[in-house]
Amino acid sequence: MRVLGIEGTAWCASAALYDAETDTVLIESDPYEPDSGGIHPREAAEHMSEAIPAVVDRVLTAAEERHGPDAVDAVAFSRGPGLGPCLRIVGTAARSLAGTLGVPLVGVNHMVAHLEIGRHRSGFDNPVCLNASGANAHLLGYHDGRYRVLGETMDAGVGNAIDKFTRHVGWSHPGGPKVEAAAAEFATAASGAGSEGEKAGSEEEGPESTPGADLLDLPYVVKGMDFSFSGISSAANDAADEGVPVEEICFSLQEHVFAMLTEVSERALSLTGADELVLGGGVAQNDRLREMLAAMCEARGAAFHAPEPRFLRDNAGMIAVLGAKMAAAGDTVAVAESAVDPNFRPDQVPVTWRTGESVARRGEPDRPATDSDVDRRGAEATVEVTGTGGDRRVVKRRVPKSYRHPELDRTLRRDRTVAEARLTSEARRAGVPTPLVSDVDLANATLTLQHVGERDLAAALDERSAEAVGRHLARLHGAGIVHGDPTTRNVRVALGGERAERDGGAGAPPETYLIDFGLGYHTGHVEDHAMDLHVFEGSVRATATDPGPLVAAFEAGYEAVGDGDVLDRLRDVADRGRYR
Repeated sequence: MRVLGIEGTAWCASAALYDAETDTVLIESDPYEPDSGGIHPREAAEHMSEAIPAVVDRVLTAAEERHGPDAVDAVAFSRGPGLGPCLRIVGTAARSLAGTLGVPLVGVNHMVAHLEIGRHRSGFDNPVCLNASGANAHLLGYHDGRYRVLGETMDAGVGNAIDKFTRHVGWSHPGGPKVEAAAAEFATAASGAGSEGEKAGSEEEGPESTPGADLLDLPYVVKGMDFSFSGISSAANDAADEGVPVEEICFSLQEHVFAMLTEVSERALSLTGADELVLGGGVAQNDRLREMLAAMCEARGAAFHAPEPRFLRDNAGMIAVLGAKMAAAGDTVAVAESAVDPNFRPDQVPVTWRTGESVARRGEPDRPATDSDVDRRGAEATVEVTGTGGDRRVVKRRVPKSYRHPELDRTLRRDRTVAEARLTSEARRAGVPTPLVSDVDLANATLTLQHVGERDLAAALDERSAEAVGRHLARLHGAGIVHGDPTTRNVRVALGGERAERDGGAGAPPETYLIDFGLGYHTGHVEDHAMDLHVFEGSVRATATDPGPLVAAFEAGYEAVGDGDVLDRLRDVADRGRYR
């Protein structure tokens, strides 16, 4: 099968021919490159109207020269997400071409194509995917016939966040490569200025490119597997206005932004139990981001793959490759039903072209997350259970992360250890079941806590336990505390209630405990409380087969104890996802 793909979601007009038999791709592209500032939708659409016919003609001519008049078996096009005016031009071109050639039409989700090209080129089976592009940033994992959004930016896309700073300092679009070059220049100069032996032998030493280079204090915002970039962009702009050298800002901006993306990627691997990660999107061409992700995966024993640069930029090659898979599965679209969708979310796409198991998730009945058999290394820490019976203790140590700058790593590990110790105790006093804290070792970022529960909530998630979590978070918020990371991996469940129900007892619901308050903080703001609920519901939707009843039970539990305004605000928070 040979498929002609057409891409034009925002800035790059591109056409490609994919030959599935030889697994070869011919790509022709004509990018829109404004003289200054970012992408202007009207100018981008004008560029598409001129460039799309030209790149399609070049690819079609090459295809017919190689394979004759019947060279194309299907036409695939980027249906969304993207800029509406650009998408409409691409859609019109694809419909016209498919009609002229008399071949099927395939509508492809641009972001799923970024994931699938990584899966195709790597040969991975069930990877988690980090998509890092100009307008978007999210984590996807396959589950029950769809790609689920495990985490995403709650405001700007990663490329747009960087471009906001480069526009502020007067640099032309695209700003990402300029920031990368300036950051590398600063790191090289700083490393040369320091002594070669400095920090040698320290387990907390960061990557080779960073020792000797100091960091600016910029916002680092991770909420579960979601994240936010608006604050760091504004802080970088303020630093430039205050006269901080632009190279220094670029270095710190990259170290913070890419560490956030790497951290949430590790959280996604931990939540799902996956051991493969693929990277997609234009920002994925950045060497520092790839270096961080590779280091994180190596430390976890996970496999990592980033496709070659021509498949990372917006390109028709990935559209053609996924289009061929969809066409082979019979997943085509009638012209009358082929309208584009600027807000086309990846989790709206039925994954018809692949079969097999979902991303492995701890907590499945066939893979119970109990203390005896679970891998006790999470996203942040190693956990050792000591003692027996009622004397069991949990020794939790936040391990150094080699991918992070040493200064940032030390700060995060210390601050999160302090927050976890303090808020775990405060939550308990507020009536929320949590483990007792018996020892805090700040120098080694280590806590010793009471052992609670027998398994993670992910292994015992039902409507009763979900409702209990809703009540716990309501009480927590009533005390002015936000958990920060209330996923199904950070709730522990005791088995006593389950046994009572199974054995014909009173059927009391299992006891549930909130753990891991490392991302928590004090606030009485309804927005922050709503974000806590959003994080929990996101972890349920990402991993549960039938999340609807679980989410409803969770919200009912919250409503029974908490502030109804928080649930109202939750709807607003959910709608801020980059694909809604």
